[in-house]
Amino acid sequence: MADGRGKILLVEDNPDDAELTMRALRKAAIDRGVFHVDDGVKALDYIFRSGSHANRTDPDPCFVLLDLKLPRIDGIEVLRRIKSDANARLMPVIVLTSSREERDIMESYRLGVNSYIVKPIDYPSLMRVVGQLGDYWLNINQAMTSTG
Repeated sequence: MADGRGKILLVEDNPDDAELTMRALRKAAIDRGVFHVDDGVKALDYIFRSGSHANRTDPDPCFVLLDLKLPRIDGIEVLRRIKSDANARLMPVIVLTSSREERDIMESYRLGVNSYIVKPIDYPSLMRVVGQLGDYWLNINQAMTSTG
């Protein structure tokens, strides 16, 4: 993590999906580390260093994997708050959800999501997709560096 970018933030309320996603990242040799939260409030607290994460000193996430169907605050609202904040809006957010609904896709892109991916239903496909995601966002994509 010499580039100063933090862990991957995984926002997923389904413990089975969260475990499979983390396993897929590990299997793809994505060693960045993952911080997992299971609702929208916890995600926003982590990103904005508030609530239980008010004293967080580690770097901001290198990217966010965001489910849309979340308790307390849904993924669309989490995305809206991230992309409307001057400091957080450049953080890449990838929606990884089971929703194929056109309104969810359109609203996510309208709000500035970097990518929208429907979760594959079978484990081998999920492994492939999550591995490709991690490889792209951590190795292929040219990330912005802080200008201090």
